[in-house]
Amino acid sequence: MKTLDVIDCCLPLGLESLDDEQADAAANLFKALADPARVKVLSVLARSEAPVCACEFIPALELTQATVSHHLKKLTDAGLLDREQRGKWAYFSLNPEAVSRLEGLVRIPEVV
Repeated sequence: MKTLDVIDCCLPLGLESLDDEQADAAANLFKALADPARVKVLSVLARSEAPVCACEFIPALELTQATVSHHLKKLTDAGLLDREQRGKWAYFSLNPEAVSRLEGLVRIPEVV
């Protein structure tokens, strides 16, 4: 049987890949982001210097309060957002650890 030489374009395939648990966790993050409204929420929070009140997403997303709450809950349950209760209002911010994991998943090393 003939063996094939590894060519340069295939070298990244030799790098360590995610194990099953890591792949499941990554898939859950991407599932949480599989809606344009949720991507917009992350975009708003990424540009904000302070936590954002849930009420501010209603006009920003042009969605009802119930729909915004649903999206915020999905993102919070996935660990992407931190939620802080202030009186009757909930304020949201990006979870730095989750954002770091997400960044590591989507960063593609430059192929030389």
